[in-house]
Amino acid sequence: MDSENNESGVCGCCGPLRPRYKRLVDNIFPEDPKDGLSKSDMEKLTFYAVSAPEKLDRIGAYLAERLSRDVVRHRYGNVVIAMEALDQLLMACHSQSIKPFVESFLHMVAKLLESREPDLQVLGTNSFVKFANIEEDTPSYHRRYDFFVSQFSAMCHSTHEDPETRTRIRVAGIKGLQGVVRKTVNDELQAIIWEPQHMDKLIPSMLFNMQDSDDLDRAGHPSTPSGAGQDGEENPAALAESCFRELLGRAAYGNMNNAVRPVLVHLDNHHLWDPNEFAVSCFRIIMYSIQAQHSHHVIQQVLNHLDTHNKNTPRVRAGIVQVLLETVAIAAKGSVGPTVLEVFNTLLKHLRMSVDFELGESSRRNSSTSVSSGRGKESEERIVQNAIIQTIGFFGGNLPDYQRAEVMMFVMGKVPVYGTPCHTLDTVKIGHQGTKRIQTMLLSSLIMVTSGFKSKSMAAALPPPFLDPLFSISLMEDSELRQLVLEILHNIIDRHDNRAKLRGIRIIPNVAALKIKREKISKQDVAFMKKHGQQLYRHIYLGCKEEDNVHKNFELLFTTLAILTIELANEEVVIDLIRLSIALQDMALTNEENMPMFIRCGIMALVAAYLNFLSQMIANPPFCQHVSKVIELRNMDAPYLLPEHIFRDKCPLPESLNKEDRPLYFQTADMAECLAGPGYNAERLSIPYVPQVTDRLTRRKSFVDTISLQVDIMSNSLPDKSQLAEEITFETLKKAIDTTGLEEQEREKRRQVMEKFQKAPFEEIAAHCESKANMLHDRLAQIFELTIRPPPSPSGVVSISSGHTQHQSVPVYEMKFPDLCVY
Repeated sequence: MDSENNESGVCGCCGPLRPRYKRLVDNIFPEDPKDGLSKSDMEKLTFYAVSAPEKLDRIGAYLAERLSRDVVRHRYGNVVIAMEALDQLLMACHSQSIKPFVESFLHMVAKLLESREPDLQVLGTNSFVKFANIEEDTPSYHRRYDFFVSQFSAMCHSTHEDPETRTRIRVAGIKGLQGVVRKTVNDELQAIIWEPQHMDKLIPSMLFNMQDSDDLDRAGHPSTPSGAGQDGEENPAALAESCFRELLGRAAYGNMNNAVRPVLVHLDNHHLWDPNEFAVSCFRIIMYSIQAQHSHHVIQQVLNHLDTHNKNTPRVRAGIVQVLLETVAIAAKGSVGPTVLEVFNTLLKHLRMSVDFELGESSRRNSSTSVSSGRGKESEERIVQNAIIQTIGFFGGNLPDYQRAEVMMFVMGKVPVYGTPCHTLDTVKIGHQGTKRIQTMLLSSLIMVTSGFKSKSMAAALPPPFLDPLFSISLMEDSELRQLVLEILHNIIDRHDNRAKLRGIRIIPNVAALKIKREKISKQDVAFMKKHGQQLYRHIYLGCKEEDNVHKNFELLFTTLAILTIELANEEVVIDLIRLSIALQDMALTNEENMPMFIRCGIMALVAAYLNFLSQMIANPPFCQHVSKVIELRNMDAPYLLPEHIFRDKCPLPESLNKEDRPLYFQTADMAECLAGPGYNAERLSIPYVPQVTDRLTRRKSFVDTISLQVDIMSNSLPDKSQLAEEITFETLKKAIDTTGLEEQEREKRRQVMEKFQKAPFEEIAAHCESKANMLHDRLAQIFELTIRPPPSPSGVVSISSGHTQHQSVPVYEMKFPDLCVY
C-alpha cells in the first residue's frame, strides 16, 4: 500500500485512513514547490495544532520525517516550505505541549546546519533565530545547545571559495551564536553556556570576524568583499561586535573570568599584541559593555596575563601594558574596587623587571661585539618602561583625591631612597645606574599622579612618610632627580594653578598684572608650616648650592619659593623666607663650599628674582623700593647677578664677588627697617638663618653604602656639663659622622655576644637574664607605686589602719604639680 505520492501528499486508496494531522501536514505542500506554502491549508493545520496541543509532538515528528527525506533527495523547495510551516507553528503555539515539538524543530534545524549547502545552512540559522526570540513560559531541564554552539562557530570561520557566499555563511553563524546567547544567558538552567568549553568557541568566533574586518581595512580594502551594498546588519564585523557586546553585557559576576580569558588567548594565538590596535579596541568594547562593578575582574585578568608574559619580548609586554592603560582609564571613571594598589604593585614589579632586562642587555652588549642589536633591545625596554609610567600616571591622575593620596604614598614607598631599608633591599642587584633609573621613572609617574591634585590641608597632602623620602631625594647629587622632586612639590602645593604665570625665573616688573589667585592661609596650613617649614627651607637652601645645578633647577627653585609665598605664607613665614634669602646671598658671597662662579651668580639671581616677587606680593612700598634700587644698580654694574643675564648662553662671569660692594646686595638692616611696624616681627631678621636638621632621611648619595648608627643611651654614659657646652663647629660635625672603624667595632661586639651565648655555662647565662628581669621588675614596681599612690590633697587624707602613713593637709600653694599641668 506504500504507493504514496509525495508530491501531492495523497496516500492512494487508503488516504482517508491516514491520521488527520498527517493529512493536514501533507496538504500544506503544493504539487509544485515553487507555488510556496498553501496559506489556507496552513491555517487549518495551525487551528488544529492550537485546538489539539497534544498532537503537536506528532506533527513535529512527521514534519521532521518529511524534511529529512526531502533533504536527502535534494527537494529544497519542500524543505523551505517545511521550515516555514514549523516557524509559523512555533509562533502560534505556547502551550505546555510545545516542548516535544521544540525537540523535533531543533532536530530539523540541526539537519539543515549539517548539510553542505549554504542556502540550507542559512535557512536553518534563520529558523533558529526566530525560535531564540520566543520567550518560553517554563524552563527546559534537558535541552542542550552544544551542537549549535559548535556548528555556528564553525560557520563563523567559513572559508568558502566565493566571497559573497562566505560572507553569508559567516553572517548566519554570528546570528546563530547571537540566538544561542539570547536563548541561554537569561535561563538559569542553561548556565552551562558560560563554561570554558563553550566560551572558547563563542568568543574567538566573534573576534575572528571583527579581526578579519580590521585586517581588510588595514590593507586598504572595504570591510567585506561584497560590502559595497551591505548595510550594518550584513557586515560580519559589525554583527560580531554587536553580539560580543550583548554577550558581555549579560555576563554575571561569576562568569567574567570565563568571558575574558578566551579574548586573551585569542590575542596570544594570533600575535595581536604587537601591533596592539585590535587588542585595545577589544578591551574598550569589553569595558564599556560589562557592568561597572565587574571592571576589577577584567583588570585582574590583564594583570595576570602580564605576569604570564613577564619574559616575553618587550613589544608584547608594552602592548599588554597599553591595553591595561585603556582598561584602567575607563575603570577609573567608575569604581575599580580593591584592585587599585594591586594594579600599581604589579606595574612597579614589571618596571623593576624591565630595568633589570635593560641593564642585563647593556652589560652583555658591553662584553660582546653586537652593538646594534643590544641598542635595539635596550630601546625596546624603554618602550615598556614608558608605557608602564604612562599607565601609572594616567590611572593615578584619574582617581578621586582620597585614593590618589594612598597611591602617592604607595608609589613613594617603592622609590629606593639612600639610607633606608628599601634602598639596601631593592638596589643590591641593579646598582647605582639601575637605582637612578628606577628613581627617575617613579618620580616621573608621581608627577603625573599628583597633577591636578587638590588637597584642602597640606598636612594631609604631605604627611611625613611621604615628605621625608621625597626631601631625601632632593639632596641627591643628580640635578634631574632634584628637578622631579620640585615638580612634585609644585603639583601638591599649588592649589590655585598659578605655576603657569610664574614660569621662568625673571624679574617680574608688575606682579599684580599676573592676577595671582590666592586665599587666606588656613589654621591647618599655619600648623603645617610651623611643623615642616624648617624642613622645606633647609632643602631649598641645600638644593641651591649643588654644583650640577642648571638653568631649570634655578627656575624650579624660584617657582617653589613663589608658590610657598602664595599658598602657605603668613607674616611669620614671610620673615622666614626673607631670612632664607639673606642666608643664600651670604652663602654665595662667602663661598665656604668653593662653589663654581656660575652657581654663585645663579643663587644671587634667584634671590633677586624672589625678593622682587615677595616685595610686590606683600605690597610694602619701602621694601619694593629697596629691592628695585638693588636691581637697578645690578643692571648697570653687575648684570651677571640678574636672571635675565646669568642664564643666557655665554654670559661673561666675574672672577670674584666683592663683599664690599654693599649697594649691589640686599641688606638685612634696610629690609628690617622697611618691615618695621605692625604685622611683621622684623627683629627676627637679625637672627641669621641656619639650616636645621628636622627630618631623618637626609643621607647624601656620596655615602654610597647605607651606614647604620646604633646609639645606646645609658645612665652612666651621659656627658658632663663641660662636654655639653662644647662649641659645635664644622670639624666636630665632621668627626661625628666619621664612621671609620665603626663597622669593625660593631662586628667585634656581635662576635663577643655570640661567643658568650655559645660557650658560657648555662648558669651564667641564666643569672645574667635573671638580673635583667629583676631590674625590669623593680622599675615597674616603682612606676606602679608612684601611679597608684594617691597624691596629697588640700583636704588631707588620714588612713584608718594604724601603722600606715598619714597624709596631712597640704596647702594648694605648696603642692607639687606636673609641669604639663602648670601654665
